[in-house]
Amino acid sequence: MDIKKKFGEKVKLLRTKKGWSQEKLALSADLDRTYIPSIEKGERNVSISVIEKIAKAFKVSISELFKD
Repeated sequence: MDIKKKFGEKVKLLRTKKGWSQEKLALSADLDRTYIPSIEKGERNVSISVIEKIAKAFKVSISELFKD
């Protein structure tokens, strides 16, 4: 599977485990609310700074976002 899709699935999994909407994640990560759906679908090639923002929003390490 493509790394972008794997990453997107992990973001969605963590988000749903927390009971967060895509908008809540976007606000917590200081990202535009329209950006999260395309990340979760694996359509975005996200930068390391966006990955860091998402990890901080979830209060996890960056490596946690890449674990299976």
